[in-house]
Amino acid sequence: MNDGLLQQTVALSLLTRAELCFGQAGMAADDRRRSLIDHLLLQLPSLPWTAGAADPDGALQDTNQRDGTLTGEIDTQIAAHALAEGLTLVPHNTRHFDQVPGLKVTDWMSEPPARARPKRKRS
Repeated sequence: MNDGLLQQTVALSLLTRAELCFGQAGMAADDRRRSLIDHLLLQLPSLPWTAGAADPDGALQDTNQRDGTLTGEIDTQIAAHALAEGLTLVPHNTRHFDQVPGLKVTDWMSEPPARARPKRKRS
C-alpha cells in the first residue's frame, strides 16, 4: 500500500470511509483499532460518490434482485463506484464482488508475487 500512496494510485470510496467510521463509532474508547482507522483515513484520499457512480448502481441492484444475489446495498454501491471510475476494487472478502460483470477485484490480503532475488556470484 505504501507504493500505492507514493504513486497516488490508492484511494477510498466515500462509502468505504463511511463504513469505517461506522465501525469505529461502535468501538470502545481504548480500542487500538481506532487510531489505525484514523491514520488510514488521514493517509488515503476519498473519491466522491457521483452521479456517474450512482447510475450503474441502479442496474447492479436490479441485477442482484433478479438473480437473488445476496450482496448488501453498500457493497453493491462500492462495486458500482469502482466500475464507474474504472478502478480495481481491493477488498479482503472478494466473494461479495466476484460476480459483478466487468469489475476487477484483487484481495488485498493475498500474497504479493515473489520478487526475483539477484543471483550471487560465487567466488
